[in-house]
Amino acid sequence: MAGETEYEGESSTSIPMLLVNAAFEYDTQKIVHIKNKKIGFLNRLMQLAIIGYIIGYAIVYKKGYQSTDIVVSSVTSKMKGVSYTNISGLPDLNIDENETAPYNRIWDVSDYVIPPQQSDAFFVMTNMIITPNQKRGKCAEDPDMFNVSCSPSAQQCQKGVPVPNGNGVQTGECGNFTFPNGSTTHTCEIFAWCPVEYDVNPTQSEPVLNDARDFTVLIKNTATYPKFNFSKRNILESSNKTYLQKCKYNSHTDPYCPIFRLGDIVHETGEDFKTMAYSGGVVAISINWDCNLDYSQKECRPVYTFARLDNKDAKLAKGYNFRYSHYYQDTGGADSRTLYKAYGILFKIIVTGTARKFDFVPLMLNIGSGLALLTMSTIACDIIVCYILKGRDYYKKKKYMNVNPDDDADYQVFN
Repeated sequence: MAGETEYEGESSTSIPMLLVNAAFEYDTQKIVHIKNKKIGFLNRLMQLAIIGYIIGYAIVYKKGYQSTDIVVSSVTSKMKGVSYTNISGLPDLNIDENETAPYNRIWDVSDYVIPPQQSDAFFVMTNMIITPNQKRGKCAEDPDMFNVSCSPSAQQCQKGVPVPNGNGVQTGECGNFTFPNGSTTHTCEIFAWCPVEYDVNPTQSEPVLNDARDFTVLIKNTATYPKFNFSKRNILESSNKTYLQKCKYNSHTDPYCPIFRLGDIVHETGEDFKTMAYSGGVVAISINWDCNLDYSQKECRPVYTFARLDNKDAKLAKGYNFRYSHYYQDTGGADSRTLYKAYGILFKIIVTGTARKFDFVPLMLNIGSGLALLTMSTIACDIIVCYILKGRDYYKKKKYMNVNPDDDADYQVFN
């Protein structure tokens, strides 16, 4: 028992001492030259790989010798183009010939660009449903609205209740709705702008403004890099008024012309203009400015790409459309309006880009990081030598040495 007690006491005092000794130890590097061709070859191979990564990838490929700045951009657009439409006599009309008059007219920029200006975007109306001469009053609701069918002999309509997603508020009466082809049905009467819109395109497949494919847009874009105090326009310095009057963007023959034909933009997305114009869509015009300012600033030029953003295969709510009205007073002074359901293409202009220029600081940071990575080859070789090779115990003894001045007679002599 006494022996066990003595042993436990020694253990209890040795553990704190081990912790103290470990806390106040000092490790220093020891250079050991190992004459092993395999390890030497592996070490040099890893060093060459790291140096290749630093120079080839981090500095040359990734431009590690340059600092960067992200583009700050401003964009404006100006549309040009006129068209006269006449849908009378078309074989695929959905409306009566007598109702084609609102569609037979001249269209200019102020008619089809809605609104006149947007931030980094513009909308061009290419198809529409026009409901002219609407006035405030009572009329039958559109039969396509939910739960509006009724019978004159039954009180099915609730007075004062709005029609869900409809055009007005029910009067409580059952009215007579007349279709464009002359047939009739019974629907709930509503307080609304009358007559209500009949939500069917005037043609079955042809957009009213199919000529919009030949309309053009001038895109003016200024790319600025504040860090480098540098800015550039997408209208090249070599351009003149005559050039802008004649040029049209072409990705092969004239890739820097800032004037774009709408049909060409849609074609670049891989879509058919007629199909997109009929139900509408959303198109991205991407302008990318990647500039290396270590070369001539004239080489900093925009690159244009185009893509469709909406889902053309959507089963519900496909395309792009909205409604707006033109208000006026009739000859009797009554408030009137013409309601438009506008289908068209929304063009979103997206500007991206990065400018680069030589900078000593990132170059030194990449070189310093690379030098630190070189130690990885030594660490990897140490692991192989001390823990994997057959002579690992021998190499470990040569590499690691424990020095304790209190137990070393040589230290006593030199001291």
